[in-house]
Amino acid sequence: MLILVTNDDGVRSPGIRSLAVALGRLGRVVVVAPDRNRSAVGHALTLERPLRAEEIKTDVFAVDGTPSDCVNLGVHGLLHEKPQLVVSGINRGGNLGDDITYSGTVCAAMEASLMGLPAFAVSLDCDVFQAEDLSRAAGFAAQLAEQVLQNGMPSDTFLNVNVPPGPCRGVRVTRQGKRKYGDAVTVNQDPRGRHYYWIGGGDVGFESIPGSDCDAVHEQMISVTPLHANLTNDSSFSAIEDWSLTTLLDKN
Repeated sequence: MLILVTNDDGVRSPGIRSLAVALGRLGRVVVVAPDRNRSAVGHALTLERPLRAEEIKTDVFAVDGTPSDCVNLGVHGLLHEKPQLVVSGINRGGNLGDDITYSGTVCAAMEASLMGLPAFAVSLDCDVFQAEDLSRAAGFAAQLAEQVLQNGMPSDTFLNVNVPPGPCRGVRVTRQGKRKYGDAVTVNQDPRGRHYYWIGGGDVGFESIPGSDCDAVHEQMISVTPLHANLTNDSSFSAIEDWSLTTLLDKN
């Protein structure tokens, strides 16, 4: 059994170390992760320069690229056989609702899914890792991995798992929720009087939607959300078709 593990917090994150140890009881674990924090890079690939990978210890590779780079490099370059499973995490901080479009953690699992590999991402909804919470998240990830390896993953599906800090009341299969982002850009001035801008400084809340990942974690439930890469909004087809788009060609 071969399991590929990655993340977006960097190869030295306590989260990825805990995850790799927990998954180690299921088989051989190979860690291929960014050499630094690459949070919020989404599904980015590095195309303008070559990538470098350093084996910093046995079966642990640090890559100077994104999480999606790491999955590509692991599957197509560093491993001599295809992994049976790809797991991304454990991320420090939740990846809930609209977060998934930014998250390198989630998009690494998406990248594996696009390759036809079963995959899931796991995040711990906290600002600072606590040993007990991290152990709980890693233990659940290992149990989920065992289920996936035994039962297989539904076609065209990867999973986004979010674990609340503190005691968990259970596990819930959820839908993607909706985040509320505050003032996302902070403007300040450096000592030389020049303005600089810091993205992501605002408060983050969520809309209370029954059955959503946000609600589940807020209620101290582990959230497991099935996702796929197809972003088509089928419910909008009729509205867009009413625009009579073909008539726009006659106006050129």
